[in-house]
Amino acid sequence: MTWLVLGLVLFLGAHSLRIFAEGWRTSMVARLGANGWKGAYSLVSIVGLVLIVVGYGATRAQPVLLWVPPVWTRHLAALLNLVALVLLVAAYVPRNHIKARLRHPMILGVKVWAFAHLVSNQMLADVVLFGAFLAWAVLDFRAARARDRAAGATEATGAAPSLAPTLVTVAVGVAAWALIAFWAHGAVIGVKPFGR
Repeated sequence: MTWLVLGLVLFLGAHSLRIFAEGWRTSMVARLGANGWKGAYSLVSIVGLVLIVVGYGATRAQPVLLWVPPVWTRHLAALLNLVALVLLVAAYVPRNHIKARLRHPMILGVKVWAFAHLVSNQMLADVVLFGAFLAWAVLDFRAARARDRAAGATEATGAAPSLAPTLVTVAVGVAAWALIAFWAHGAVIGVKPFGR
């Protein structure tokens, strides 16, 4: 559990600077330069992510069971993860209505993903991992919306959104969900969302 917690501190800590230490972040960017800052930020994030993977994997060898989730939570998680992947894709497809309306679909996608895994899993490590990501996403979304209000922004700037990119966003999100749900999740993580 120690490596998992340390990884979360590094990874989410690096991603929380705009929430808790915007001034320090700005001064470090000025001191290191944009590329230097991105390099340091990426290094800390990668180390944190590796520790999360290693730490979470280690906890599965000696799991601490907290409860047994009802079967219906797996179906709920599958639906919520579909929504989460569409939101994540929306962050990268230009001119889609989802990003124009929500402004920060990636953060919302992480929030939905974390909640889905939190309600459908039962181990202490699951609560620590997904609870931490959920808490971070809630705080980060609030901070992002506060920055939007301070800047007087209510919708995404740039070219006006249109239907075609929105349909592409949904299609890619659904395809990614199907790939993960029916193959990658089992192959990479060792857990098949839809049975053995």
